[in-house]
Amino acid sequence: MAGLYIHIPFCKKACHYCDFHFSQSLGQIDEMVDAIGEELIMQSDFLGRDTIYTIYFGGGTPSLLEGPHLKKLMGIIQSEYVLSSNPEVTMEANPDDLTEEKLTTFFNLGVNRLSIGVQSFNDKHLKWMNRQHTSKEAIDTFHLARKVGFENISLDLIYALPGENHENWLNDLEMMVGLRPEHISSYCLTIEPQTAFGNWLKKGKIKAIDEDFAADQFEILLDTMAKYGYDQYEISNFAQPGYESQHNSAYWKDEKYLGIGPSAHSYSGKFRKANVANNAKYLKGIKEGEVPAEVITLSPEDQVNEYILTSLRTKWGCDMSRLKTKYNVDLLSEQEHYLNKLASQDLIYEDEGCLILTNKGKLLADKIASDLFIE
Repeated sequence: MAGLYIHIPFCKKACHYCDFHFSQSLGQIDEMVDAIGEELIMQSDFLGRDTIYTIYFGGGTPSLLEGPHLKKLMGIIQSEYVLSSNPEVTMEANPDDLTEEKLTTFFNLGVNRLSIGVQSFNDKHLKWMNRQHTSKEAIDTFHLARKVGFENISLDLIYALPGENHENWLNDLEMMVGLRPEHISSYCLTIEPQTAFGNWLKKGKIKAIDEDFAADQFEILLDTMAKYGYDQYEISNFAQPGYESQHNSAYWKDEKYLGIGPSAHSYSGKFRKANVANNAKYLKGIKEGEVPAEVITLSPEDQVNEYILTSLRTKWGCDMSRLKTKYNVDLLSEQEHYLNKLASQDLIYEDEGCLILTNKGKLLADKIASDLFIE
C-alpha cells in the first residue's frame, strides 16, 4: 500500500498562523502544474510500482486549480502509476474557491473526498486569522458539496483562539456537528516564529497560547466528538465509522508515500526525501531534468523513533511486536519502569501488545514519545 501527495504551493493570501510553503504569485499556476506533471513522470518508479491507494492534493490551496489543471495531473497519475480499483482522492479546499461548477468538475475528475478549511464559524476570528471566507460561505459550500454528490467531507477547526471563556469554542463545535461531516480535524492554534502571529507575539501585540485554556478546549473537543459518534482515531482527527482518512492513516502506520511539488516530502521506509521549498528553484530543477531535493537517510534508531512518535498519536497505538520483529527493539523490557509509571498515572495502557495513550496521556503525547525514543 502506498500514497501519493501533491503539493500545490499557492494561496490568495497568507493566513496569520500558517508556516507552510506557498506563494501568492498565482500567475505561475500553469507553469507549476506543468512542472508537477513532469515530476510525476520522473518519480514514477520511486514506490517500486506499489499500488497507490490514496491521492492527496494539499497545499497551499489546491482548490485554486481549475478543471484543465486537475484533468492533466489525474491523467498522468492514471497512466504512470498503478492505482487501486477505488483510490481515496482528497482535495484540500477553501470555501471561497468552491463554486458549484468547480465542485462538479472536481467530482467528475475523480475527487471523492473534500477537506474544507473552515477553521472557525466566528467571523471575527476568521478575520483575525486573515482567512478569506466567512462563516456563511463555509456553511453554503458544505451544502453545495453535498448537492454535487460528495459523501465524504472533512472539516477543519482550530481551537485555543483568544476568548475570555469557552463560549466561542462551544458554538464552533455545535455548528460543526450540526453539519454532520464524515470527518473532523481539529488542531490547537500554534504560533510559529516565521508567521504574522509570530511577529505579533514578538512585538507584544498578542499573548502566548494559554496551555491550560488550550487543554480545557481539547477536553471539550473530546467530549463533544464522543457524544456525537465521532471516533478519535488520531489525536487531532475524528471520524464517523468507516470514514478515517486512509491517506493520513497510512502516514501514521509507517506506510510508504511519494510527495510531488515544492516542499513535498516522500518516505520509502528507509529514507526521506524533501523537495526544495522554493518555487523558482523547483521550476528550474524540473526544467533541467532533475528533482531538486534533499535525501535524508534514516538510521534504524530514527525509524524506530518516528514509528513511536506517530503510532502513539493513533487509536491503534504502538505495536510492540512490530518493533521487536522489524527492529529488534523490546520496548516493554527496556522501558519497563517508565511505562509502569505512566500506567500508574493513567497516561498509557497496553492492549493486545500495543501501547495506547489514555485521553489524559494524549495531552502529553509528544513528551511521552520523546521519553521512549531509543538512542
